[in-house]
Amino acid sequence: MNDKQETASCIWIIDDDQSIRWVLEKALKKAHFNTKTFDSASVALTQLKRQDGDLPDTIITDVRMPGIDGFEFMNQVHNFDANMPIIIMTAYSDLDTTVQAYQEGAFEYLSKPFDITEATNLTTRAVQKRFETTPKTVSTDVSSEIIGDSPAMQEIFRVIGRLSRSHISVLINGESGTGKELVARALHKHSPRVNKAFIAINTAAIPGELLESELFGHEKGAFTGAQNQHKGRFEQANGGTLFLDEIGDMPMALQTRLLRVLAEGEFFRVGGITAIKSDVRIIAATHQNLKQLVSQGRFREDLYHRLNVIKVHLPAIRERRDDIPLLLNHFMQQAAIELNETTKTISQKVINYLVTLPWSGNVRQIENTCRWFSVMATGNTIQMNDMPEELKNPQANLPDSATIENKVETNELDWTSLLRQWTLSQLNSGEENILSRAQPMFEKTLLDCALSKTGGRKIEAAKLLGWGRNTLTRKLKELNSQDTQ
Repeated sequence: MNDKQETASCIWIIDDDQSIRWVLEKALKKAHFNTKTFDSASVALTQLKRQDGDLPDTIITDVRMPGIDGFEFMNQVHNFDANMPIIIMTAYSDLDTTVQAYQEGAFEYLSKPFDITEATNLTTRAVQKRFETTPKTVSTDVSSEIIGDSPAMQEIFRVIGRLSRSHISVLINGESGTGKELVARALHKHSPRVNKAFIAINTAAIPGELLESELFGHEKGAFTGAQNQHKGRFEQANGGTLFLDEIGDMPMALQTRLLRVLAEGEFFRVGGITAIKSDVRIIAATHQNLKQLVSQGRFREDLYHRLNVIKVHLPAIRERRDDIPLLLNHFMQQAAIELNETTKTISQKVINYLVTLPWSGNVRQIENTCRWFSVMATGNTIQMNDMPEELKNPQANLPDSATIENKVETNELDWTSLLRQWTLSQLNSGEENILSRAQPMFEKTLLDCALSKTGGRKIEAAKLLGWGRNTLTRKLKELNSQDTQ
C-alpha cells in the first residue's frame, strides 16, 4: 500500500440536491472518508483542472443537473484522468441510462433512492480500484424496450451494462413471457458484436430431426428433400450472436454437437466434409431448471457449465409488481400506435386492481391485455366493467394443480407468491380478520403433510415440524374443533 492509500481517501460528491449531498457526506465520513461536496459539475471540474485543494480518489455524481450533466462531466474528467473511478447516480433508472453509464466508463451505477450501506461499499471498492489501470471506453447510442424501475429490473440493467464490452456466454432463466428474448437482444445490442447479426431460434418449436439442419446447415443431397445447400443459424450468426431459446428442450444428440462447436470453434454441415469455423456468441434461455435436468440425466452437465458462464434470472411479474403500472402505460401506447388511434387511459381503480393479479403469463399477458383494452373497451378511459372475464376472477389466473406439481418437482414453486395472491384476493373481496382463517389453514396444511409423511406417527411428525408431542396433540384438537364448527 502506498502513502496515498494509507491516508483517508477523499471522495467528491456532486449533486444539485442538498439533501443527497448531506446524506452521502454523513455516511462516508462515518466510514472514515474525507469528503468534499459540489452543487454543480462545472465548479468541480474547475477545481479538478486547477489541481486546487484535496483531489479526489473517487467521484460520486448525479446525472441530471443544471449546466454540465453527469455524463459530460465524466467524459471531461476521464480526458483529464482516465483512471478516475466515477460512480453515477440517478433517479431515472432505465436500461438506456444504465448501459450508457457503463459504456462511458462509469465504475458503478447507483439508482436513487439508494441504500446507504450499498453506497458506502461501492465507494470503498472504487477507492481500491483507483490505483489500478482502467481502460476508457467509447460511448454509443442505446435504446431498449425493457421496462422496469423495480430493484430486480435495475439489477438486470446493471448486468447488461457490465457485459457491454464482453463476448462471454450468457444463460437467461425465467418463466414464459418474462422477456428473455428482449434481454438477449439487449445483450447483443450493447456488445462489441452489435454490427453483426443477431439470430434467434426456438429449439422447442422445431422437430428434433430438423433442428440439426437448422442449426448447422446441410449440403445438397444430404438427405431426401435437400435439393440445395443450406446455411444454418451458426453460419448466419457468424461474428454476431446466436440466441438459443428453450435450450432445455434440445435433444441429447444435438447437445453433444453443440458442446463440440463451443469447445472446438468449428462444425460440419449435415452431409458435409469441410469444417466451418464458428465465431458466435451464444446466449441461451430456458424456463426450466437446467441443474435439475442435469441431475435427471436429461441435459449434459458439461454443456450446462459451458452455457452457464453468466446467469441472468428474469423475475416474474408477481416478483416486481411495482413495474405493472409502467408496463400498462407502455403497452397501451404501443397498442394505440398499432391501431393508429388515440391512446386510451386506464383508471386508477383498474390499475390498483390489475397490480394485485397473479399474471401467470407475465409481461406477454399484460401486453395482450392492453391490446384487448384498446380494441374492446368503448370509452377512452378503461373502467372495471371493461375487464375481460378471465381477469374479473383473480383465482382464474392462479396456477393449476398440474403446474404446481411440476414446479414442486423442479424446485421452482414460490409458495409465498401464492399466499400473496390469496391474501390480495381476500382483501379485494372486502374480507377482514383474514389472519384468523389463514393461520389455521397454514398449520393444518403442515400437520397433514407431516402426518402423511410419517404414516400417522405423531412423535415423528412433531419432530419434523419442530414441535413437542403435546403441542402437536393440542394443535390437532384445536384444528379438528374448528373444522366441526
